[in-house]
Amino acid sequence: MDHTVVHFEIPANNVEKLKKFYADLFGWKIEKMPGPVDYWMIGTVPVDEKMMPLRPGVNGGLYKKERPENKPVNYVSVESIDKYLEKVKALGGKIVQPKQEVTDVGWVAVAMDPEGNQIAMLQPTQKK
Repeated sequence: MDHTVVHFEIPANNVEKLKKFYADLFGWKIEKMPGPVDYWMIGTVPVDEKMMPLRPGVNGGLYKKERPENKPVNYVSVESIDKYLEKVKALGGKIVQPKQEVTDVGWVAVAMDPEGNQIAMLQPTQKK
């Protein structure tokens, strides 16, 4: 597996203003996800019915900033969240958000590198 960025997230104080900014700046398609959570998917490239990019590129998300320390974060694809969380700790990083399941997506966790930069990891759901 390539350990590459597969998703990004941008926190916003004013979601409507930031949606307009990125849509006008780059032409990104930004749509609210169904359900009770205030989360908007950012489409930088077209996707299929399973939300997989149809050509090279990375899509992301936009959400209402809950804390001032919320910063943009990139998600890197990994084979095993558990294995990589252990590696983070062994290499001097720390876990910011423990492993949690995202339905129909996989497992995610957020860590901090030794200099305080956040990095998220995604273990995708196995395709059947």
